[in-house]
Amino acid sequence: GKFSKSRGVGVFGDMAKDTGIPADIWRFYLLYLRPEGQDSAFSWSDLMLKNNSELLNNLGNFINRAGMFVCKFFGGTVPNMVLMPDDKRLLARVTLELRQYHQLLEKVRWVAGTGLNWDGGRA
Repeated sequence: GKFSKSRGVGVFGDMAKDTGIPADIWRFYLLYLRPEGQDSAFSWSDLMLKNNSELLNNLGNFINRAGMFVCKFFGGTVPNMVLMPDDKRLLARVTLELRQYHQLLEKVRWVAGTGLNWDGGRA
């Protein structure tokens, strides 16, 4: 249901702090869940699901893949590189997505913006 401090419905700043859940996880989830055109509902199970599936699994997988790739093919050190045509196409795509991401964030379209941001981690 809707948050109401007077009725004790919802999670508020002091309560969130008392959970021991790090502030960055709360920030991620609340931005992910933020209503943009309709009401949204908080649930502990959804907080856990989004933290585990979107933040930990997806972002963690992306970071792990990048690190493993650098270790496997470059001895753990990112080398200087010369961009090939495929690299330039990928860079152009990433640049476009980042521009779209920034435009959405500037319009306070957090949910759509975070969705764009995670697409690279799913590839």
